[in-house]
Amino acid sequence: MIPQLTPRELHERIERGETPYILDVREGWELDICRLPGATHISMRQIPERAEELPRDAEIVVMCHHGVRSEHVASYLQKLGFEKLLNLAGGIAAWSRDVDPKTPTY
Repeated sequence: MIPQLTPRELHERIERGETPYILDVREGWELDICRLPGATHISMRQIPERAEELPRDAEIVVMCHHGVRSEHVASYLQKLGFEKLLNLAGGIAAWSRDVDPKTPTY
């Protein structure tokens, strides 16, 4: 089971000056609508070929639109030996709803 991090909890960490490694696994067209500043983008379909680009020593917050794809990616990464994984519960949609209503929804 992948631990969940709420958008509010992520926002609090960022506000405290933490710089979590955020992995956005959405498609490029989705990022054209909205994105979190500083997030690294690797679409879900590219993860198998690009997983080794990810830091193994950092906590990785995986995110997508609603939190489903990101949880699948986090589970996959866990099977590859990544240990510090969190899923952004509710994804960018929950971020827009709970943290920043100016973030466009789709």
